[in-house]
Amino acid sequence: MALILLSLFLTFMFPSTNAQGGPPFPGYYPSSRVASLGFNEGFRNLWGPKNQRVDQDSLTIWLDRNSGSGFKSLNRYQSGYFGAAIKLQPGYTAGVITSFYLSNNEDYPGYHDEIDIEFLGTTPDKPYTLQTNVYIQGSGDGNIIGREMKFHLWFDPTQDFHNYAIIWNPTEIIFFVDDVPIRRYPRKSDATFPLRPMYVYGSIWDASSWATEQGKYKTDYQYQPFVGRYNNFKLSGCTTNSAATCSPFSCNPAGSNGLSNQQYASMAWVQSNYKVYDYCHDPSRDHTHTPEC
Repeated sequence: MALILLSLFLTFMFPSTNAQGGPPFPGYYPSSRVASLGFNEGFRNLWGPKNQRVDQDSLTIWLDRNSGSGFKSLNRYQSGYFGAAIKLQPGYTAGVITSFYLSNNEDYPGYHDEIDIEFLGTTPDKPYTLQTNVYIQGSGDGNIIGREMKFHLWFDPTQDFHNYAIIWNPTEIIFFVDDVPIRRYPRKSDATFPLRPMYVYGSIWDASSWATEQGKYKTDYQYQPFVGRYNNFKLSGCTTNSAATCSPFSCNPAGSNGLSNQQYASMAWVQSNYKVYDYCHDPSRDHTHTPEC
């Protein structure tokens, strides 16, 4: 009898798992509420134009000895849903960062906010690391206080496109992979939550000093070009030009804050099985700077 009850409990908490050992069914797909955009409908080149190619609605950017490349949204947002399907380069990619993120660094240099999805390049014998991060009023001035949470993935991100997204609203930030929530960062205080408008960016660049095992492995240009491919862009939110009645994007089917029980169960599965770093549990960090922990 006890085994039957345990089985029923696990079935309820983790309703279904795909044949490849993927996460439990989240029960809700926020991306289905947002229409796809072609690259030129929502973005423009920001830097490295010679290392960027648009083919119909898709974008390819690459890093070589001469340059990387980056792009930027046409609008600045106060909240919303921001996503793209991304396919990563296989093989040796150590030192290379492929990213999709929100930032106001151009408006507040040295004092900016940022919400990151970053793929940390790797060596062929190890998986990619997906790093999520949140900065509040900090920049590359030696005073960065990162809030990193890192994951390996339950699939090979070099084999196909997968959808990665950020929902940012006045109460929380939630990171998604294929509509599965992997991290929720709630607003616990104004001092620990980004509130100023941000643009949406993407880029590929050389971060040899830290990207792969704290800089142990560097970018090796004998493997160039390093390529990032993007499509299925999704942008939906309140811009700085939106009416005051613009409603923030909700993460769950009830239209409320937080996640549903089923979404929380999916997130718990991911964090139990694929989370490889959490800044709140790093004993080497000075947690007086991260009171939300």
